[in-house]
Amino acid sequence: MARKKTSSKTQQPRTRKLPFDKYDLYLNAVQSPEGDVQFYRDRYKEMFGAQKGGLTLREDFCAGGAISCEWVKLHKDNTSCGLDLDEEPMSYGRANYIAKLKPEQQKRVALIKKNVLEKGLPKAHIAAATNFSYYIFRDRKTLTAYFKNVYSSVHNKGLFIVDMFGGTACTDASQDRIPIRSGFTYYWEQKDFDPATNYANFGIHFRYKGKMYKNVFTYEWRMWSIPEIKEMMLEAGFDDVAIYWEGSKRDGSGNGKFDRVTEGEACLSWIAYVIGIKK
Repeated sequence: MARKKTSSKTQQPRTRKLPFDKYDLYLNAVQSPEGDVQFYRDRYKEMFGAQKGGLTLREDFCAGGAISCEWVKLHKDNTSCGLDLDEEPMSYGRANYIAKLKPEQQKRVALIKKNVLEKGLPKAHIAAATNFSYYIFRDRKTLTAYFKNVYSSVHNKGLFIVDMFGGTACTDASQDRIPIRSGFTYYWEQKDFDPATNYANFGIHFRYKGKMYKNVFTYEWRMWSIPEIKEMMLEAGFDDVAIYWEGSKRDGSGNGKFDRVTEGEACLSWIAYVIGIKK
């Protein structure tokens, strides 16, 4: 699953202190926050039409809040908040992302230490849980409770956006090596997969300035399926669920373009968005 979403992991994964900027490497290797927020905005316009004034985005499992920061750049009245339990990446985000915004933009974004399972989540027009963050919830009861919590916190005419990955390659132990243009190498390793539980373990490694750093980020996830997520969103109260599937280049890699579909494609590796719609 080495495909990077170019249009867009995580109750923060376990990390260890390293003599390089692990969050910057992660941002460059894995995330595309500028494309993410454009996708969110375009989907909102598609579902509900153009909105006068700004929209509020809540970024669950926000880590450093890079997406939240990009959101406030899109419109002078947009506001955002990011939620996470780990203070370390949020502190990093305040110092390295929020601090680089214009002063008036800084006033429209906040990073908050809060459990997404707790009641009283900040209200938003769009809630997003991306980079497969919610895969950390490994049982249906807990994940459905989270979805219900999101539903109660999203405004009418609101969206809940999650991303997913899968494919037959995700049932095998494997390691992908991806050179990054900024001068380092990113490794995505699937360590194992248990077909009885759909639990899997993953690791991110970096080769930086000639040195290999193993398990900079690690993940213990359940591999959820699109039908399961769709069913839980509807159970949580959402009126409809839309699926956006990433297209492929000739070599089979993702092209960063997501189209609404009713059917997927059997392939080794895929990425999709699933969007709960609250009318």
